[in-house]
Amino acid sequence: MNRMPLKTRILTLIVIITNVLGNFALSLGMKATTLASAGIVPYVRAFFSPMVLLGVTLLILWMLSRMALMSWADLSFVLPITSIGYVISAMMGRFFLDEHISPQRWAGTLLIMAGMALVSFTPSRTTK
Repeated sequence: MNRMPLKTRILTLIVIITNVLGNFALSLGMKATTLASAGIVPYVRAFFSPMVLLGVTLLILWMLSRMALMSWADLSFVLPITSIGYVISAMMGRFFLDEHISPQRWAGTLLIMAGMALVSFTPSRTTK
């Protein structure tokens, strides 16, 4: 990432952070909600819980910042470089939500990290 302009670095971090925290908040909010009955009412009630609203808000910010990032950098750069969010999400699930992560998932997580590292050594914009 050392070849990226500062604005691209900052926006990349915003994309990663809003994705990770948005999904984390959404997961916390939905796990605290009971959707025992069929119908739309439990989902509407769940949507208005504070953690779900926070998660949705952060994911809207993630989408908007990702759109901006894609206007500044190539898709083939943006998707792999922001995939570190998947790694951070797996770690947060394991350590903060006490989720079980199998060795195969950890291996996949390591592969994502390796791909992100390789992509980080390429320029963020290959076309003008």
